[in-house]
Amino acid sequence: MKPNVHVSQTYPRLRVFEEENYLGRRRTYTGNLGIRNTDNILDGIESLRFFSTSSNATLVLFSRTRFRGSFRVLRGNTNIRDLDDFIRGNDVESIISTNQRLTLAQIREIRRTGDLPSGYRLI
Repeated sequence: MKPNVHVSQTYPRLRVFEEENYLGRRRTYTGNLGIRNTDNILDGIESLRFFSTSSNATLVLFSRTRFRGSFRVLRGNTNIRDLDDFIRGNDVESIISTNQRLTLAQIREIRRTGDLPSGYRLI
């Protein structure tokens, strides 16, 4: 008799790379989270892949650390091969990755306070 194997994956899945075009060292993060400063991950994040089974999944990229500055909202699965100059000519400095559909009002509140909603991990 074969043993039962249960594989559990948490979404969304955010894979970040230290070089453009998905090259170099990489890390994978799962679940709802915020990365306060992309320079503290690897030697900086230069490209990423965002995957979720939910159509509500939201990826928010900010031009400054601690979820400040200009931001860009992406919905659903996304691959970005070069994060340089991605937000109105600015690099991506902080990121929110979630399976929830964040509204613009919620994102602006996060930008104003620097605080993530409950249930999010802070990296």
